[in-house]
Amino acid sequence: MSLTNAAFDTFASLLKSQSGLVIGTDKIYLLETRLGGILKRENLADLDRLAEALRRPGADRLARDVVEAMTTNESFFFRDDKPFAHFRAQALPRLAAARPAGATIRVWSAASSSGQEAYSLAMIVAESRAVLGDRKVEIVGTDIAREQLARAREGLYSQFEVQRGLPVQMLMRYFRKEESNWRINDTIKAMAQFREFNLLSDLRTLGRFDIVFCRNVLIYFDQPTKARVLGAIAGLMPADGVLYLGGAETVLGITGRFAPLPAERGVYGVVEAGAPVGRMAAVGC
Repeated sequence: MSLTNAAFDTFASLLKSQSGLVIGTDKIYLLETRLGGILKRENLADLDRLAEALRRPGADRLARDVVEAMTTNESFFFRDDKPFAHFRAQALPRLAAARPAGATIRVWSAASSSGQEAYSLAMIVAESRAVLGDRKVEIVGTDIAREQLARAREGLYSQFEVQRGLPVQMLMRYFRKEESNWRINDTIKAMAQFREFNLLSDLRTLGRFDIVFCRNVLIYFDQPTKARVLGAIAGLMPADGVLYLGGAETVLGITGRFAPLPAERGVYGVVEAGAPVGRMAAVGC
């Protein structure tokens, strides 16, 4: 498939500016693989022609479709398990104990894709009522991919999807069979709301969060973008907030606003404002 340097630069610039995604020339195959459907739909011969179309006035919809097609939407229930075990056993009970009766604990699932992470958290919350008492838990899932958000809101998953990480007891308790698919029940669905949102936007419009899951997202950003996003996330969180990143991600060498929790992989506490790097508020985890 044809791709000039100018065309590649058009795609790279678009993806970086609108999603933070950084691609090198070694990822040309991804452009070829993921944009084939758009080429066919727009009746364009190759990626060079698509790049030309993106440079024309009024190409906003096309640009959005390209960004969405290039976004990785890998997600499954209780992915990697350990962050969810920590959320259940440590973060949620500790925050519930620290908050007054009737308070709301807010949880953000950033880049939530088709909703499995947010619903995994909701199922844990549903099974933690004895710990939470009358404290409410609000779960917000965000993503830039409209198609994935629509799937999340519908809460309908294939047999393959529910077999990836979802314990069978939770499947039977919280889902109902619909032909060859499984639909999450209304109680769990009502616990999570999904919004279209770009991590490069002003995060303050989302409000404050006690817990943030931003997993397997930063790996696609360059260092300045990682620092910018992590700094903005820290600005949304209280001193005892907890951040979960993917196993291959870290804050080390990127920002001083978070520090790893002892003996935990991918779990970070908020560093006190003005404190030396690495000094956290007492999080008790």
